[in-house]
Amino acid sequence: CLLKMVKGNIIVPEEILNFCCNGLQGSTSPPRAQEPGEQEEAPGAMASPSPAPNPTEVQMSQLVLPCHTNHRNELSTGQLLKWIDTAACLSAERHAGCPCVTASMDDIYFEHTISVGQVVNIKAKVNRAFNSSMEVGIQVSYEDLCSGKHCSICKAYATFVAQGPSGSKVRLKPLTPQTEEEKIEYSIAAERRRMRLVHKDTLKDLLTHSPPDTELETRDGSGAVPAEKTRVESVELVLPPHANHQGNTFGGQIMAWMENVATIAASRLCHAHPTLRTIEMFHFRGPSQVGDRLVLKAIVNNAFKNSMEVGVSAEAYGQEMSISRRHINSAFMTFEVLDQEGRPRTLPMVAPEPGDGERRYREASARKKIRLDRKYVVSCKRTEVPLSVPWDQSNKVYLSYNNVSALKTLIAKANWALAREKEKVRMYTLEEDKFLSFRIEMSVCIPASRAFSLLSNLRRRHEWDSHYVSAELVQKVDDDDMIYHVVSRMLRHESKPQDFVILASRRKPCSRGDPYVVAFRSVTLPTHPARAEFTRGETLCSGFCIWPESEEMSKVAYYNQATPGYLNYVTTNVAGLSSDICVTFEACEKFLLKNKEDLISRLQDF
Repeated sequence: CLLKMVKGNIIVPEEILNFCCNGLQGSTSPPRAQEPGEQEEAPGAMASPSPAPNPTEVQMSQLVLPCHTNHRNELSTGQLLKWIDTAACLSAERHAGCPCVTASMDDIYFEHTISVGQVVNIKAKVNRAFNSSMEVGIQVSYEDLCSGKHCSICKAYATFVAQGPSGSKVRLKPLTPQTEEEKIEYSIAAERRRMRLVHKDTLKDLLTHSPPDTELETRDGSGAVPAEKTRVESVELVLPPHANHQGNTFGGQIMAWMENVATIAASRLCHAHPTLRTIEMFHFRGPSQVGDRLVLKAIVNNAFKNSMEVGVSAEAYGQEMSISRRHINSAFMTFEVLDQEGRPRTLPMVAPEPGDGERRYREASARKKIRLDRKYVVSCKRTEVPLSVPWDQSNKVYLSYNNVSALKTLIAKANWALAREKEKVRMYTLEEDKFLSFRIEMSVCIPASRAFSLLSNLRRRHEWDSHYVSAELVQKVDDDDMIYHVVSRMLRHESKPQDFVILASRRKPCSRGDPYVVAFRSVTLPTHPARAEFTRGETLCSGFCIWPESEEMSKVAYYNQATPGYLNYVTTNVAGLSSDICVTFEACEKFLLKNKEDLISRLQDF
């Protein structure tokens, strides 16, 4: 503007021209006049440091245009999947420093739809890096520019693999979490990875223990729709616009194509426009390139009262039809049909085809149970989790996950306050979410692996914990999960002793620097109902965390989120009116040292 004024023969004071030119060159502005009563900042004074931003965090904002929407002027789920995959990939590549490909996408639950004119905000960041794969957490929300309203849409977890030249895997550098939220996600990422790896076994185990369907269910006397009538097959030619920056077919594009054929299959059953509610675990089994033909297949596997599951797969082949097709991806999508009031409509039932159709029909029922377990056991907030959850063979993986992740979340909290210190024993408290939790810790001269082995065996706890009378091993679920029936001593002012049914889940370190973890929570078993001679007690979240400090030293910490029946005992110890907890933990140290020496003696005798 100043240059235009000069050219137009408008006189500009020299001081203004010099100041503006210096400002363009990066110089600082002239000193500001000091206000009355304002103190001059001391030389060298610095503002308090703020947490460094996560270097892997990527934020994306997209305005929803008519070209992004479906017939209801709502954002197409396929388009949303493209944006999610793009943001997640950019975050993964920020950490890896090299090209990354999508390996899988965990369950996605869509809470709301997004209308044209609204803004989609996506935030993605790497939660944890393993050897050559990493977990990326994605949060999606929408913003209404007119009202200023913000609302959550979904939360997703994607796994990406770093690739070097010629598709070789790249070993990733470790990720160091900074904030409390990042530490929680980092710690629980190992549990989510464990759950992904056993997903197929969980489904197979559930089908093995489930009775076969004897007849096809019908409602209101209506006949079932043959599943074959919902079958869809479509082919897509992979063109350069469909490829990512590595020349492979963009994972988000494949997911969008799969969502398209799944929607068509669902529409053929209900003769209406369905709404996608859930996507279950996309698994990318191999790449495809520009020039490939992608065959997308979809069929309704099963229809429940208000929802239906559609199975969809993607296969690739080149120009030569003689070459066998490559299985690229598969997923399962759950749809609903909403009425004018936004309520789910009742759907017609499906008659599966003999053979594979019947298998898919049964597997869809099993997957529905698994989805409910994951949603209400794994995803619910701590304040919504019942103290004792019914345990059965089908939900064992998710109860174990919930058990360990709840303890890891408690461990990662940052606001622990030192309440008492007695010699080597330190006691901390944490007050939040209507819960009082305590942590008690000390350093012990014992290898962490040995302490982990001793403390994870509840049958030996009575040797150091005077509150335990006995602990009977009821069921060995697997090498890492056990269920015990525990009987405790009668506390003061109690008329009878307490008993507990406890799931003990233990985890060895996933990578260097991780602790050993032993988590406890209450479950219910039909074989062990509450009995008249005991008061049934419950524990929501408790357990041990053991950090190796050296080859011979360990820091042992016990955590407990106090339940109402245990609260008075905890507050009495926190207030200093009793030293029972500290004395018990000192007895734990003696137990560990004694059994360490016994082990050394046996090794020397051997």
